[in-house]
Amino acid sequence: MTADVSFGDRDYVIVLLALLLARALDFFSTWVATPNLVLEGNPIARKLGWRLGIVVNGGTCLVLAFWPLAGIIVVTTSLLVAARNFKSAWMMRSMGEDRYLVFMLNQMSVTPRSLLLVCLLGETLLMAAIGAALLAFSGVASVPFAIGAGFVAYAVAVLFYSCLSLWKAR
Repeated sequence: MTADVSFGDRDYVIVLLALLLARALDFFSTWVATPNLVLEGNPIARKLGWRLGIVVNGGTCLVLAFWPLAGIIVVTTSLLVAARNFKSAWMMRSMGEDRYLVFMLNQMSVTPRSLLLVCLLGETLLMAAIGAALLAFSGVASVPFAIGAGFVAYAVAVLFYSCLSLWKAR
């Protein structure tokens, strides 16, 4: 894949389709987990809402597809976020967003902060380690490099938004 492509090129279409699928899966997994966005960790996404969020993400996909490596980073991150959403979506949906939020806040209040942080760091550092290995052992302009960067971006996003939630819960 080249560093950048033209609109309609084969690589552009492939990356665009991958971006649209990955972003759609992220949106779908979020909708399954929190249809009213009560549990959405990203305050910007929560503020945009579903309709404007779809428009902004669609436009972002159209633009990012011009840079395949940047697009692959977003695809990787989006798929990892969707997988993480699906992990707990069944409980969020079956309990209801508000009850799940109260349940999680109650559990966090009785759990030592150090344990919460160690577990959060364990999750994010292990994911970042996979990304770092791919970054270290691949060429800068390669698909494995972009996938590794996606893993690192995912780990940073999880760490950031989880810490934001922990801070708000205080």
